[in-house]
Amino acid sequence: MLPAAARLRRSEDFRVVLRRGSRAGRRRLVVHALTTDPSEAADAVHSNTVSAARAGFVVSKAVGNSVVRHRVSRRLRHLVSARLGTLPAGTALVVRALPPSSTASSAELGSDLDAALRRLGLLSSRRPAGDAPRPTRPADAAPDHGSAV
Repeated sequence: MLPAAARLRRSEDFRVVLRRGSRAGRRRLVVHALTTDPSEAADAVHSNTVSAARAGFVVSKAVGNSVVRHRVSRRLRHLVSARLGTLPAGTALVVRALPPSSTASSAELGSDLDAALRRLGLLSSRRPAGDAPRPTRPADAAPDHGSAV
């Protein structure tokens, strides 16, 4: 779960991000992002009111029934929480799930999220630490059955 300080909760906050922010769409989701002006961020640093990156989620009934919607929002929340620390301070994200997200795996949602964040210029081209690809066994290698001898 995201900490309270990292969540968008008021409908006004969502509205501002959706209307004034940049948007990057992918097959399974759309990411809206609004970053504060660097001069405003500098003023906030001097007044000790630095706001961390925050995120909100929109998962409508078009995605599926309540079980499906909650599964999608839990997956998105987990994926965004892993990336929130890499975003600039003062960034507000709204992640809107599209109907194809109901059948997507967490890996597919993560790749769409990363692609959208890269397109918005909020994520470098390297992968987050928790999403390193797993090493694969060569196709011609014998299967490993767990015996050490």
